[in-house]
Amino acid sequence: MTFDYDYLVIGSGFGGSVSALRMTEKGWRVGVVEQGRRIGPNDIKAGKRSVLRLMWVPALGMRGYFTQRLFRHLMVVGGVGVGGGSLVWGAVMLEPKPDFYRDPKLAALGVNWKDELAPHFATAKRMLGVATNPQQSRQDEILRATADQLGVGDTFAPVPNAVYFGQPDEAPRDPYFGGAGPGRQACSYCGGCLTGCEFGSKNSLDLNYLYWAEKRGATILPLRKADRIEPLPEGGYRVTLVSPVSGRLIETLTTRNLVLSSGVLGTLEILYRNRDKYRSLPHISATLGQVVRTNSEAITAVLHPPGEDMTDGTAISSDFHPDKNTHITQNRVDRGYRFMRYLMGPMVDDSRPLLRALKTVSKIIVSPMLMLRNLCIADWEKRITVFTVMQDHDNHVRLQYKRRWWRFFTRSLVSENSPGHELPSYLEIANKTTRAYAKLCGGTPMSALTESVAGMSTTAHILSGCPMGTSAADSVIDVRHEVHGQPGLFVVDGASIPANIGVNPSLTITAMAERFAQLQPAKHNA
Repeated sequence: MTFDYDYLVIGSGFGGSVSALRMTEKGWRVGVVEQGRRIGPNDIKAGKRSVLRLMWVPALGMRGYFTQRLFRHLMVVGGVGVGGGSLVWGAVMLEPKPDFYRDPKLAALGVNWKDELAPHFATAKRMLGVATNPQQSRQDEILRATADQLGVGDTFAPVPNAVYFGQPDEAPRDPYFGGAGPGRQACSYCGGCLTGCEFGSKNSLDLNYLYWAEKRGATILPLRKADRIEPLPEGGYRVTLVSPVSGRLIETLTTRNLVLSSGVLGTLEILYRNRDKYRSLPHISATLGQVVRTNSEAITAVLHPPGEDMTDGTAISSDFHPDKNTHITQNRVDRGYRFMRYLMGPMVDDSRPLLRALKTVSKIIVSPMLMLRNLCIADWEKRITVFTVMQDHDNHVRLQYKRRWWRFFTRSLVSENSPGHELPSYLEIANKTTRAYAKLCGGTPMSALTESVAGMSTTAHILSGCPMGTSAADSVIDVRHEVHGQPGLFVVDGASIPANIGVNPSLTITAMAERFAQLQPAKHNA
């Protein structure tokens, strides 16, 4: 049979971009399906000025590149567009904590993951231009003082960023690929990484992996969403692509191999839809979606006094570890992130979600000035420091595929608690650290209302859902990322990572994708 592609990759984030380039280099015909559009400097400028141009909510006519998905137990943020989550990620490139490699779920797979991933981490860092952040400004100084006050000053450090720092006023050039890649402008330390970099300083995937994949023959297919997947009798798959806006049929493609790299939520939706709705992939393991992890996070913030400006730096430039299980980074934002002010409220302590919610609402009613000040100040993005507090505990949630009346009884992903392993919506160490920072700078500590009132966990680091194992009885995929019982169908994104990394996961996803690609045959050996 003649296929349209040898490898069709669904999704253009870290897993999909790596797969696309490496399979193209191996001589295969590669297509990359992306539900978002190509995002250029003018789109990013527009997104920073208007939330309507930033957000991706096609049902409401919003076709930007930033997503927020709400579930009962968690809120997930991410990116949509050619380059996936790299368009809006903080460019932090940390290797996993040592406990990641000791996790029983990894150890049981019979692979020495630390040794096997080491060369792929090196490749990922080279491709993504990782360098230690060279600048420390006032926000970093306060964070260092906070770490000192908590007795862990020795854990404070600048973070490695996938950012071209260069020299001020340097003419745009390619510093990574011998002058043959796209031109870059040195970082201006504007604090705007999380709503995209219009200058080409942040090394998003459209400037490296995807850039070279397309140069070497890969075809990028934006504004398409994978819907139905049908195994063909002679091998390979037929994939139906629809509009992510209207749902109308766009085209049907055939491929010898299919790589799902749509991020955890996208990949789970595709597999659930084809197992439970279309029944075209009926043998997908029952373990699908049963263990979905975050980094056990909490989001807190400090509103600095009038006149302060915290935007001098990359979005995330330093971190520290207040205890052996916790990792904290600070976050700068620019004007495009002003929508976040509506998610922040007073800081309240209580590990019992209902009581914490009641205390928070009471505090807002009795003392409304904090909320009014937070909502009304003109320079909010300059005066806010946001903290991402991550832990490596074995917490997770289930994402099921069910009908709900408020969706007119159509099927969709629904979160359910995992008894004994519930995702946290309150971390005592997060509040303790935030208050210490606020006292040092004279600011006001705050918590995310989605956590304190709604009892949800907030994450940009969603992982797992397609566990690795030896058979469909205990897992969705094997150690080569191939779906059990479905030859040539692979999962290569955060959904394939079985354990909590404990830090920002982008580098690990990239290294895992490099390993997957290395295990695939070159065309002359096929």
